[in-house]
Amino acid sequence: MPMHNTMPFSRFTEYFIAVAKTGSLRKAAEQLFISVSAVHRQIVLAEEQFGVPLFERLPSGLKLTLAGELLYNDLLRWQKDFQQTCIRLDEIQGLNRGLIQFGLIAALSDGFVIDSIAELQQQHPWLNFEIQIQDSQKIAQQVMQAELDFGMILDPVQHAHLDVLSFVELPLGFVMSPEHPLAQQIQLSLSQTHADRHIIAQAPLVIHDRVEAIYKRQQMTPQQKIELNDIRIMLSLLKKNVGIALMSWLDVYTHVQRGELCFIPYRDASIQPVTLALCVAPKRQLSRAAQLFMQQLMKNMQQVDFDAI
Repeated sequence: MPMHNTMPFSRFTEYFIAVAKTGSLRKAAEQLFISVSAVHRQIVLAEEQFGVPLFERLPSGLKLTLAGELLYNDLLRWQKDFQQTCIRLDEIQGLNRGLIQFGLIAALSDGFVIDSIAELQQQHPWLNFEIQIQDSQKIAQQVMQAELDFGMILDPVQHAHLDVLSFVELPLGFVMSPEHPLAQQIQLSLSQTHADRHIIAQAPLVIHDRVEAIYKRQQMTPQQKIELNDIRIMLSLLKKNVGIALMSWLDVYTHVQRGELCFIPYRDASIQPVTLALCVAPKRQLSRAAQLFMQQLMKNMQQVDFDAI
C-alpha cells in the first residue's frame, strides 16, 4: 500500500503550517475541519517543548517569530524532500504512480512538448503532470530551487548554473501569411520588405534583441509598424495578413506545418540563432517518471523537422 506523503510528519506540522499560512487559528481550523482548541493546543505544546514562542499574538492575528519562520521554512523543505522520497520508494515497490513537475516557455504550448505528453500518457496513464508556464529566467530559478524537476528554456548560456541535457538551435526568419506577395520567395532581404508593415517583437521577448540588431545593422526603420511583446497576438496579426515579422522558427513551426504561415530564413551569420534547451539542476536526482519523460522530450525535440526550412 502506498506510503502517505505526510506520514512521518506530526499532526503539529500540519496545524503549524496552516496557521502560518492563514495567520489565524480560526481559519486554520476551518481548513483542517477541526476545532480551534485542537489547533491552539498543538501550537502551545510545541512552544513549550521548543522553549521559544513561534507566533506573535497581535490584534490582527498571528505572525511568525524568527524561530517560527526558521521552523516553517524547514518544514516546507522537509515535506518537499519527503515527497520525492515517496516517489522513489513507490518506484522501488513497482507502484503505478509518479509525478513530473516541469517548466515551459509559452512558445512550447503547441508542438513536440504536447505530443510528448500525449505519447507518454498513452504508454503510462498513471503519470501525473504539474506544468509551469513562465519566462526562461523564472523557470531557471525554479529548477535551481528544486521546485521543478527540469525546464525547457531559451538561451541557456545565460543560466550557467544549470546542466543542459539536450538543445536545438532555431534560426530567425521572415514570417508572413501564405497570401502575402513575398510568401513564395526562397530568399528575402530586409530591404525587399521596406514597403510592408512590420510587426516587431519587443522586450521581454527573447527575440527582441536579435530583431533590433537586424534593423540597426541594415539601418532600416519601417515606415509602417506594429510593436508588441506578445507572440500569440503577433501570430494572429500575421495570419490576417496584416504585415510581416522577424521571428524564431520555434514561434511558428507548428503554424507553418499546418499551412497557416510561411517562414523564409534570414541569412546573416552575425545573428545568432535562438537556442532551446532542456535543463536540470546540477547533481539533482530525478524520479524515474521524470527521467522517462525527459527521454521522450529529447527524442521528439531532436526529431522536429528544422531542416524543412
